[in-house]
Amino acid sequence: MDIQTAVRTVLSKYATFSGRAPRSEYWWWFLALLLFNLFLRVIDGAFVDPLEGTGAFYDQAGGPLGILAGLALLLPNLAVTVRRLRDIDRSGWWMLIALIPIIGYLILLYWLVQPSHVNANRFGEPPG
Repeated sequence: MDIQTAVRTVLSKYATFSGRAPRSEYWWWFLALLLFNLFLRVIDGAFVDPLEGTGAFYDQAGGPLGILAGLALLLPNLAVTVRRLRDIDRSGWWMLIALIPIIGYLILLYWLVQPSHVNANRFGEPPG
């Protein structure tokens, strides 16, 4: 799977929490989001607040384009994370472990980098 296929797949399953997502789909989506957010930071810094002279990487929560994109992509991001957890035979509710400071993020990261189950699990057949 490449980055374009992953983005197309995640956006076509915008709010689909059922099924499974392979490791490559999740991490290509993650990379695409990272690059997109970087691009939006540059645009926000260059065009939205040029009078303040803060530049593209001012340490603030984000500009208006970043906030709008974050809101628009919140559901697909949650959905692909749930599908990824289901691919390793974990419930999507385990995503809430990230609410535990530091250790929760590390546990979730460990699970997200695990290889997919090659056979069917309780959440269905492996993605094709």
